[in-house]
Amino acid sequence: MELIVRELGKVDYRQCWQAMHDFTLARHGQTLDECWIVQHDPVYTLGQAAKKEHILNAHNIPVIQTDRGGQVTYHAPGQWLFYLLVDLKRHDLGVRQFVSKMENAVIAMLQEYQIQSNADPKAPGVYVNGAKIAALGMRIKRRCSYHGLSVNVNMDLTPFNWINPCGYKGLKVINTQQLNRDLDLNRVKVAMLKQLMKQFSVSRIKPQRQLPETWPEKTIESV
Repeated sequence: MELIVRELGKVDYRQCWQAMHDFTLARHGQTLDECWIVQHDPVYTLGQAAKKEHILNAHNIPVIQTDRGGQVTYHAPGQWLFYLLVDLKRHDLGVRQFVSKMENAVIAMLQEYQIQSNADPKAPGVYVNGAKIAALGMRIKRRCSYHGLSVNVNMDLTPFNWINPCGYKGLKVINTQQLNRDLDLNRVKVAMLKQLMKQFSVSRIKPQRQLPETWPEKTIESV
């Protein structure tokens, strides 16, 4: 299977979300799956069913209501987002299987660096000794996914103290570099892509550094 991989650098959250949404609605049976690797400026995002009381104090950080699953989380430079635009029907995957493949990719990536981690079926994501290192949130339309997973590398974790991360009071959050100094942004990006390729049986990637043709000039104002 081929996978288009777009390394897009730091992009506006709303614009990226709009582009993922538009791409998913426009795709057809022959459209190749894509993985967009990005970072965002500081932003809190709320899932469809998220409770705003889980934001304790936004401290002037933008808060965006999105159409993904899950509760509240935080994105900022120093954290990779792997947005997976995947045709689940093509892979014969259910949503839970799809989520497990993403979690397993993170667990395998960390294992390469002798870091033991685990998933929790009651709270999607990946944890190291109870501290969250990767968060997941998806939206499925026409059996195709958008949004994806975030992996904390060397970001400032302070703003996680101003929310109940993923809706859990007192949940600890951790960076990869706190666990292994070799796990910088580039190593995490390369290692994660390798593990995602394994999980989704990708035999060949097509790197693309340009924006998708569907990249919008305007951004989503509301769900």
